[in-house]
Amino acid sequence: MRWETERLVIREFEDRDAEVFAEYRSDPEVARYQSWDTPMTVAEARARIARYRTLDPTAEGWFQYAIELDGSLIGDIGVGTHQNLMQAEIGFTLAPPYQGKGYATEAVCRVVEHLFTDRGLHRLSAGCDGRNDASARLLERVGFRREGLQRQHTWIKGEWTDDLLFGLLASDYAEMAAETVE
Repeated sequence: MRWETERLVIREFEDRDAEVFAEYRSDPEVARYQSWDTPMTVAEARARIARYRTLDPTAEGWFQYAIELDGSLIGDIGVGTHQNLMQAEIGFTLAPPYQGKGYATEAVCRVVEHLFTDRGLHRLSAGCDGRNDASARLLERVGFRREGLQRQHTWIKGEWTDDLLFGLLASDYAEMAAETVE
């Protein structure tokens, strides 16, 4: 399981990723809108990577993909497959030096393509903290539609936060892909 884009490789996590994974996941700004707490130790990163390597990316539950640039880990994308195996949720994280350069958009586009084209899923969803403008814009750029706002829905890091909800149907994706070819 390895996909390439113009600049990136999307792949399974490898043992060599542990230090970089722990480093960017420990950054308070990276974790600001995420559910995890900081810091993440290298030992915790190694344990997570070992667990990721035991999972089936096509089975129900979450699977984490590594995003690689020039041989180095720069972020990750999670795919949470629903129990019906026909829909999934996605989430993404990028290390700060690589944000704002189109890498996350490129990686998300490739994973979305895989989920619709190779796996034949019907629907993808994504959510983000209502204050996370960069993630909301990325999702819309990729073709997701904003489907809702859940006001003060999530208690995280000592405060209530709004959640933005996004969705993308396979039929909408196919229509966008056809327009790109024309």
